[in-house]
Amino acid sequence: MSLQFFSTLTRQKEEFVPIEKGRVRLYTCGPTVYNYAHIGNFRTYLFEDLLRRYLKFRGYQVTQVMNITDVEDKIIRTAAQKGIELFQGAAENLPEKIPLDEITDPFIQAFHEDRHTLRIEDAEHYPRATRYIPQMVSLIQRIIDQGVCYESDGSIYFSIQKFPHYGCLSGHRIDEMKAGARVDQDEYEKEDARDFVLWKGRREGEAYWQTALGEGRPGWHIECSAMSMELLGETFDIHCGGEDNIFPHHENEIAQSECATQKRFVNYWLHSRHLMVEGRKMAKSEGNFFTLRDLVERGFDPVTIRFALLRQHYRDSLNFTFDGLKAAGEERRRWTDLLLRLDEIQGSEAAPLPSTRDLVQDIEDRLIAAMDDDLNTPQAVACLHDLTTQANKRIDSGDLARGDAGLIREVFARWENVFGVIIEDRGVLDSEIEALIEERISSRKAKNFKRSDEIRDHLQAIGIILEDTPQGTRWKRQA
Repeated sequence: MSLQFFSTLTRQKEEFVPIEKGRVRLYTCGPTVYNYAHIGNFRTYLFEDLLRRYLKFRGYQVTQVMNITDVEDKIIRTAAQKGIELFQGAAENLPEKIPLDEITDPFIQAFHEDRHTLRIEDAEHYPRATRYIPQMVSLIQRIIDQGVCYESDGSIYFSIQKFPHYGCLSGHRIDEMKAGARVDQDEYEKEDARDFVLWKGRREGEAYWQTALGEGRPGWHIECSAMSMELLGETFDIHCGGEDNIFPHHENEIAQSECATQKRFVNYWLHSRHLMVEGRKMAKSEGNFFTLRDLVERGFDPVTIRFALLRQHYRDSLNFTFDGLKAAGEERRRWTDLLLRLDEIQGSEAAPLPSTRDLVQDIEDRLIAAMDDDLNTPQAVACLHDLTTQANKRIDSGDLARGDAGLIREVFARWENVFGVIIEDRGVLDSEIEALIEERISSRKAKNFKRSDEIRDHLQAIGIILEDTPQGTRWKRQA
């Protein structure tokens, strides 16, 4: 089966055919940096990371752009509350640092720290909206030239009635919309669909730039269109986001971009579903609002958090629970325990048995079939558990030689490049841990059991589990 994705635009699975053979141009909506990203945000970012990793696994060269929204309604409100001077300067000649950076820089840094904690790979580009104001002004001018805009009180609006395909992504019918009514907010509900703002004229207490369009700032939707086309071209392969981006954000991106270029904007639209927490919508008022940092501070392993957010199919709603998080840790532990057992198999490096080769080939074929089917992670995870069960049975019966163990380990290593949740990251403390283990072994030989127990308790306190086996003491990090 060929690689297929479910397209939000066509509402069906489609074979993936890139514009340029062997290369994928991918745009993913990134964070609005007025606060820390929460686990619902990271559910989407992890889906996009999985997509990127699997495309690379299948041999594609991926160019990914993830935008940083550093000027938007919520950021403006935060800046105004802090009394920050909001005039930014002439759009064509901005200084390296601008006043809004005082609000956004700390959260941009925190976002990158968090994504590294979750093993999210680096994109090729992280454009900041405030650094692309000239491109946004130029794109708005192109849209104006198509006769689909009008001005009111210094702001420029897109007339949705003049784009016949408006609603194609969200399924919202244009004849049900409020003709001629306007909306200035960046985010709104389908019921409030109306002409949206491309350029917001200067308002008291808001950030503004001096441009050919007048004093003001861009609307949220034009930011992504301008940055994606600047870095990926006027038509590119895949655009991703959470389902809350479908309307109005992505709907408006399509309208303004295709009006400007008279070309198709994006070939494949992929969206992840919402995340619930303990069966309820995540909200600070409900006491169930969590950032990644909240969970790490509670002692949960970041890689287990990654797995808990990835193991459900991206198009299914995910109910995040602490029981589920613990279960994800147990699932990961099955893999890490098997890898430790495989490492301990002794003997010569004889060629793997035909039965082992057949097992590995069957698992690999099923893994690729699952992931080719719109990134079916539940099926793929089931394949890895099947391999784990079969391998453990063969170890228990003595039917697995060193060559067989190496072949099975290679499967996990290959698919670690896709999932990023299988191999333990032992980190820089390995040498310290090994030294403590050696001291514990020496203490036991010297019958200094008090010191031996102290070392064991210390290692357990920092999340290191010791297992004494006939082959010696082995250790692993707590999942």
